[in-house]
Amino acid sequence: MLQTIQEALENFCVHQIRLPYTIVEGISKKRTLIAYIDINSEDSTKHRVYIASDEEFMQKISFLFLEEEKSDEETLVDMTLETANLIIGSAKVIAEEANKNKYTIETPHFKKFELFDYEFDDAKTIVVDTSELTIAIKELDV
Repeated sequence: MLQTIQEALENFCVHQIRLPYTIVEGISKKRTLIAYIDINSEDSTKHRVYIASDEEFMQKISFLFLEEEKSDEETLVDMTLETANLIIGSAKVIAEEANKNKYTIETPHFKKFELFDYEFDDAKTIVVDTSELTIAIKELDV
């Protein structure tokens, strides 16, 4: 499942951000805007997918979509939720097209703007310039 989400994240960087990026294992050690989306898999499992972005990364996205040079925290929170929707929604389509463990997604929720300290099973961080966005996934007990 993380593979389709990583593919969606890479597509987002290529087609939206349009800057070189690298992907590293693990989570960002920076203070991040953290949102999550729960997904319900065709195989009856439920996962929580966290999107954790440092302010710089989310400001890049805010500039792309809103052309704001310096967004306030409320706007950055909104952009974090929208980014979660875009990436996980794209991953859902990728999984459907590949016929790989299809799933439905729920509404994104904002958690906090702090260090990422949630339990997770697997995580990847995409780095663009000096900014970072982490995708972490945790299987939930249903």
